[in-house]
Amino acid sequence: MKKFFYENGLSIAFLILFLIAIVGQVYTGYHVYLKELAENGGIPIPFPSYLTTGHFLQSTFENWESEFLQMALYILLTVSLRQKGSSESKQIEGKNKTDEQPDPSRPGVPWPVKRGGIVLKVYESSLTIAFFILFIISWVLHFTGSIRDENVFRHLHGQSLLKISDYLTDSRLWFESFQNWQSEFLSVFAIVVLSIFLRQKGSSQSKPVNAPFDETGD
Repeated sequence: MKKFFYENGLSIAFLILFLIAIVGQVYTGYHVYLKELAENGGIPIPFPSYLTTGHFLQSTFENWESEFLQMALYILLTVSLRQKGSSESKQIEGKNKTDEQPDPSRPGVPWPVKRGGIVLKVYESSLTIAFFILFIISWVLHFTGSIRDENVFRHLHGQSLLKISDYLTDSRLWFESFQNWQSEFLSVFAIVVLSIFLRQKGSSQSKPVNAPFDETGD
């Protein structure tokens, strides 16, 4: 058990942090929603029902979508783009291990490498594909929650409900998306640039403490 936690400590730590944060979001979000309902003439709903509301779906998946989009684009753009001096970039010159052709004879290689053909072609881009799929799923759920939440309050005020085609061009939907996307892109810009000059001893995301500023890669 000790070995398991040592070998998987990073993923376990972030999973625990995620669970703490999502519980906090659900608890506080429920009370915010009750307050909004009361202010708009609605009636309180039981806690389990909150998990199916547009308010919960929108607030959750608008954040997830930006994270998955950030990671998908980051992985894809680091294939061909460079940043001199950054630990987040491939080397400016010379060969990078990630560009090497997969060797099916190497012991312990994943089965798609041994299989070859179209399976290998898909596997070579599977990380980017997975993040784009997660982004699309999250965006659809964000859209579903956002329009559902909007229509709840339009109903409370006796207004006509919005159709899907109408909401695709609604400023609220895109405001929710862009306000999250810009923060994710800024955070990537920050880590790429700051890792040129700043260090964190022991971290895989940092260059060695004594590495020159213009040294590129980890």
